[in-house]
Amino acid sequence: MKSPGIWKYESDRIEYKRELTDKFAREVIAFLNSKEGGLLYIGIDDNGDIIGVKKPDSAQLAMIDRIKNNILPATLGLFDIVTEVHDGKSILKVVVSSGTEKPYYLKEYGMSPKGCFIRIGSGVQPMTTRMIDNMYAHRNRLSLINMPSPNQNLTFNQLRYYYEAIGLTLGEQFAQTLDLVDEDGKYNYAAYLLADNNGVSIKVAKYAGTDKVELVENEEYGFCCLLKATDRVLEKLIVENRTFAKVTPKNRLEKKMIDSSALKEAAINGIVHNDYSQEGTPVVEIYSDRLTVTSHGGLPEGFDKEDFFNCISKPRNRVLMRIFKDVGMVEQLGSGMSRILNAYNESIFGFTPNFLIVTFPFAEGFSLPNGNESGNESGNEKYSKNIEAILGAIRKNPEITLDAVASETGISKRTVSREMKKMQENGIIRRVGSARSGQWEITKTS
Repeated sequence: MKSPGIWKYESDRIEYKRELTDKFAREVIAFLNSKEGGLLYIGIDDNGDIIGVKKPDSAQLAMIDRIKNNILPATLGLFDIVTEVHDGKSILKVVVSSGTEKPYYLKEYGMSPKGCFIRIGSGVQPMTTRMIDNMYAHRNRLSLINMPSPNQNLTFNQLRYYYEAIGLTLGEQFAQTLDLVDEDGKYNYAAYLLADNNGVSIKVAKYAGTDKVELVENEEYGFCCLLKATDRVLEKLIVENRTFAKVTPKNRLEKKMIDSSALKEAAINGIVHNDYSQEGTPVVEIYSDRLTVTSHGGLPEGFDKEDFFNCISKPRNRVLMRIFKDVGMVEQLGSGMSRILNAYNESIFGFTPNFLIVTFPFAEGFSLPNGNESGNESGNEKYSKNIEAILGAIRKNPEITLDAVASETGISKRTVSREMKKMQENGIIRRVGSARSGQWEITKTS
């Protein structure tokens, strides 16, 4: 069976290996040092035939260990390892982003031709001294890990909570492990963004018309851990993403004014990939006909629109990417853009040297029920938008899981868990049968 890769054969962005070898770290380094990154498949031979990996879990742990301990600068947040099953055989797909602190090298040999590698065609070659010097001269030194925190008296209770919610505990050395300190042990700007208290906020503005003449709402979500601020923004967008309706001769159709999954991904991308070096923060603007998400920084250096629309991943802030992925807010590298482009075409994206703007037009041909153009909720409405969305998901599938409810509604898993617990306490829903094989029952609808 041939490989499921994008290309039929190996190329400058794809590499097949029958098994994990001593050259694995070199392959990863070559992709890190390339413009576009790449995909490394373990368990596929040079002909594209699937051989499989006998112990994928053990192999995955070994691969993570080699990347973390054998390659410099730090790579956490720049790679992802996924197990895929094809024809009953497990293979490992290593997604490697183009790094922002090139050149990357083998720790054992340092920044030298023995330690630095580059992808040329479908092969890996040592870099020359001149190539290394040129790449180092263009290294992006103004990154979050190199910028000092304006406040060194930081606490991280909220960050700890997010990790504990997924069953992980941050140890005493978590700041070093997560790259939140510099070489002198002082907190960097990434730490500042993730601290319990900071001066950073995400703005959400709402206008009455199609321009900025009449501002009806202006809120800021932040001054806290960026994870918490992101959750609050996502919850706000769920409320604003109202259900539109259209009556046809046969039936009544309903549709969210914006695709929920695409909106969530655009908001998270705008926050994670924002250029915080100039103290600019993401902005969400809601008009009567569209919603825009604006992030600072434009496209990363050496990255063009073709790379962007090919869903090539080049994280501007690898520390944020790593932590957002740890807690489940970001999935596989590059997957967020794919979800947006599955729902909308490329025209929703706008680029300037300093900004990246995503514009979501509201659903055409649909309108708010009962002519409620303002979107104001009735004073007698009993349930919140979150609860309505959750009840709708349960009606569709009483056996639905928490993960599936979150995916269906676009609400964070943590919020779904909290809301459903309240709903059980208030007698709105109840669980029938076991946690694993039972189902939900709606006991109160008004």
